[in-house]
Amino acid sequence: MSKAQRQLAILGVLLIVLAGSLATRLGGGGAASAPATVRTDAASRAPVRAIPVTGLRLDLLNATAAEQVETTRNPFSFRPPPAPPRPVAPVVQNAPVVNPVPMGPPPPPPIPLKFIGLLDAPARLGRLAILSDSRGGVFYGKEGDVIEGRYRVLKISTETAELAYMDGRGRQTIRLSGQ
Repeated sequence: MSKAQRQLAILGVLLIVLAGSLATRLGGGGAASAPATVRTDAASRAPVRAIPVTGLRLDLLNATAAEQVETTRNPFSFRPPPAPPRPVAPVVQNAPVVNPVPMGPPPPPPIPLKFIGLLDAPARLGRLAILSDSRGGVFYGKEGDVIEGRYRVLKISTETAELAYMDGRGRQTIRLSGQ
């Protein structure tokens, strides 16, 4: 089949589909899509039989605000209602007062330095840790050096640097990617 014949075949199929859709739209679609007809004979003018409705309380429509019951239902909330409040334990008048025992001094704050690099220097210098603070300052230090006058470098490995405060407290291991 040549290209022109294929195009003609496709065009024919599209025309058939278009004609079929137009026929259904214009009313030739069969019983399923037939429009409803309006009956005007005597049977359609017969009175409609009333069906009794039960359970309808129309008297509540005329109730005043004082007579209506307050509700906690929220039609816009799709959560279960909150749990009721827990009962309050009674207060004992002559109970002994227990003072909590202090746990000691609070721990020191974390060391605010980041381990950003490692420099393997010649044998006399050894391995240097490159540290940065939050202000953009860069510090270099080998094991035993004091950084910024507050922190001592205890140990340097390929992935971590171990630092502590000058007085020996607050030992912290900082990974190479930072804190």
